[in-house]
Amino acid sequence: MAFLLRIRTSESLFNNRFLSSSSLIVASESKASLTSKHKKSREVLSLLRTENNPNRILEICRSASLTPNHHLDRIAFSVAVVTLAKAKHFSAVSHLLDGFIQNQPNPKSESFAVRAIILYGKANMLDRALQTFHNLEQYEISRTVKCLNALLYACLMAKDYEEAKRIYFETPKIYGIEPDLETYNRMIRILCESYSTSLSYSIVADMEKKWVKPTSFTFGLMITGFYNEEKYDDVRKVLRLMKDFGVHVGIATYNVMIQCLCQRKKSAEAKALLCGVMCSRMRPNSVTFSYLIHGFCSEENLDEAMNMFVVMGKSGYKADSECYFALIHCLCKGGDFETALILCKESMEKNWVPSFSVMKWLVNGLVSISKVDEAKKLVVQVKQRFSRNVDLWDEVEAGLPQ
Repeated sequence: MAFLLRIRTSESLFNNRFLSSSSLIVASESKASLTSKHKKSREVLSLLRTENNPNRILEICRSASLTPNHHLDRIAFSVAVVTLAKAKHFSAVSHLLDGFIQNQPNPKSESFAVRAIILYGKANMLDRALQTFHNLEQYEISRTVKCLNALLYACLMAKDYEEAKRIYFETPKIYGIEPDLETYNRMIRILCESYSTSLSYSIVADMEKKWVKPTSFTFGLMITGFYNEEKYDDVRKVLRLMKDFGVHVGIATYNVMIQCLCQRKKSAEAKALLCGVMCSRMRPNSVTFSYLIHGFCSEENLDEAMNMFVVMGKSGYKADSECYFALIHCLCKGGDFETALILCKESMEKNWVPSFSVMKWLVNGLVSISKVDEAKKLVVQVKQRFSRNVDLWDEVEAGLPQ
């Protein structure tokens, strides 16, 4: 009996090891396949970004077997459609997107139709987006709320707000589609962008009837809309509405208000709002400081922008590349090239390099304040670490005082 038990135990160990090894091999092959796909998609994207010939664009997309399930492929399709639409090759756009759906193996995925509808909107071909939506049965694709949401998004990109309203009110009834949270949020955004934010109250009422709870994102859209229309009483009304619905008024909501104020050149008010947030013991985050830095930079208030940058660091948050770039640009514009150099070095240590025009501005600025050696060192560092624009930097370097 003990002998049989040892045999069974040995077999079990062997089987487990075999299965484990097989799993590792499959995982390894799967990883290699994903890596290969990623590399191919990057190459295709690179080709499409430099190609203008419509026939060549179609050929690249056709041979690449692009899929909406892959992030880079979605970008590639978007680049192709935008390029074709800008050149007014609308028949090529239709050929590309119709073939995109038709040539998929059965059962056809709804995600392909969703992507095609959205891209038709991006190409400002809303009639084709509608046609695709209405003809889904021909492609043997079920028509769900995802396709409805895609159609509303297509209207948003085409800026056809009246058509969006018609679709929102009529289409769910015609096809028996039940709107979801995304549908309502999308419609609220459409109303806000068309400066009809007050109508969004009726959308919230619809949500309440359908037992769909609005989120902080829903109310954030409304707040943005009312700020754009300068209806500040309505902003306060939305904050009260959030409490009525049991939605927490957190830092994400305050960030929306801070962003809106900064965009309207009211960064000082945004800073006062931040002080109120901190007094209420609510912690701001990196997004909060980023909005304020960009706001003060756009108003050329260098002292406040740098102050926000310092406070951000002391609060334990790190600025992103866009914050660095905005500050360096602002410092150069204000003639503070020494501080700009310090931030530029920090940025480059993180592998973030500002645009060539800003960098050249900084180099020339350093020369203007007799910091020629620092200017030369900066040019050398840029050339060594970043291969882009080397020829242009050679010209800049040759023009520096010897």
